[in-house]
Amino acid sequence: MSVKFEISFAKSARLSGGLAILLKGTDSELPAGAESVDPANVFAKAAPVSGFKSKALSSLDIIAPEASPVDRIIVIGAGKAKGLTAHDWLKLGGSAAAKIRNTDKVAIFLDASNVEVGAKEAADFALGMLLRAYSFDTYKTKKGDEDEKGASRKAVKVTIITQEAAAAKKLYATSEAVAGGVILARDLVNEPPNVLGPVEFAAKAKELEKLGVEIEILTEREMRRLGMAALLGVAQGSARPPRLVVMQWKGGKAKDKPVAFIGKGVVFDTGGISIKPAAGMEDMKGDMGGAAAVTGLMHTLAAREAKVNAIGVIGLVENMPDGNAQRPGDIVTSMSGQTIEIINTDAEGRLVLCDALWYTNDRFKPQFMINLATLTGAILVALGNLQAGLFCNDDKLAGELTAAGLTTDERLWRMPLGKDYDKMIDSKFADMKNTGGRHAGSITAAQFLKRFVGDTPWAHLDIAGTAMGSVQDEINQSWGSGFGVRLLDELVRANYES
Repeated sequence: MSVKFEISFAKSARLSGGLAILLKGTDSELPAGAESVDPANVFAKAAPVSGFKSKALSSLDIIAPEASPVDRIIVIGAGKAKGLTAHDWLKLGGSAAAKIRNTDKVAIFLDASNVEVGAKEAADFALGMLLRAYSFDTYKTKKGDEDEKGASRKAVKVTIITQEAAAAKKLYATSEAVAGGVILARDLVNEPPNVLGPVEFAAKAKELEKLGVEIEILTEREMRRLGMAALLGVAQGSARPPRLVVMQWKGGKAKDKPVAFIGKGVVFDTGGISIKPAAGMEDMKGDMGGAAAVTGLMHTLAAREAKVNAIGVIGLVENMPDGNAQRPGDIVTSMSGQTIEIINTDAEGRLVLCDALWYTNDRFKPQFMINLATLTGAILVALGNLQAGLFCNDDKLAGELTAAGLTTDERLWRMPLGKDYDKMIDSKFADMKNTGGRHAGSITAAQFLKRFVGDTPWAHLDIAGTAMGSVQDEINQSWGSGFGVRLLDELVRANYES
């Protein structure tokens, strides 16, 4: 984080210097807190001169008049204040965070006239601030949070002023848990591949034990005993050994069946023998975005003490092209017993996931399984980087996921499945082949995974366009977005907590 915020809530505050941020809807006469910080009514003169009309996320920056108790005033437009969504409040918080500079003290007035502000809205605003503040600068020798002499700047103390302060403070604990999960996922995706291999990723996941998550780490030997030849085949060209991490959060009743999340964790993907073009290959450090999202989600569920039993399973491998690497034409036997002909070694993520899915289903008998994977470039062709592809064998689960995506603005678009597509991955030499070619590439990848889930409700989220290099906005300026953490936390919160 380049900017560190210490956020508190209060019904009022004694102001002395620093920055005041005010909120104003298009149908409000004055911004919230205007009487306290702008006794000379400078805003009334500045707004028409600057053309400020309180449109959503617009802003007006004012040097405070002499009689003001603060040094600077920023008014942020809330737009049409009626019917603001949770994501609107996140964006308002992110917009406010982006304006904070050259100060260590900020007062934010939320209770504008005609703007409905409750505890949830205040907590969402604060979450937006936390998400916008994130910056991955671990490897920069001159960091954004240092002054000219290289000393770390003090954290910015932010007081959010609202009549719902007490209730907002309680809800903010959940906001911090969500932010922690998203930031963990972003950190993992942003880490360079020479630093974050399968073993190191597993060690990061093991740190969740501090939050009460039970962690098991399966090594190559244990996976071989289980018959995970599909996953192991991807890893055999790398000098770095694979890992399968099993995370369990037991926040529900003992008798409740768990919900399960499975992530593709290819820490770097060269394509193997079917090697990728050199241009842009550096982005393949993010091919573990699914595993990052699952790890971040487990952090969030544990940190907010979610009343659910949840399983997170991540398959961690590196796909490299050395003399021991898997070849096109190889046939491997998955943990399920089904055989797979390798057509293209760059269609490796589904080989990792098929064993992880089978293992999860066989061991835990979950209510549902959702896997996340940066699986296909084809989903980028179909949906760009604005929505993730949703493939699902259960209409109820698909509906719940779609609704969660609309709430969090981590949007999903449901894609088709069908027997006709299934024929495209039938093999002459094995039970199936690992790719059906360029046409319908995202769909045939999903059809492949579907063969390993049985009758369990299952969804596959292809996040190749949204987990990394996605559109930057008010709450994310990072290459690694952490996509999926807020989405799946909302899914659990809205539908599966006891």
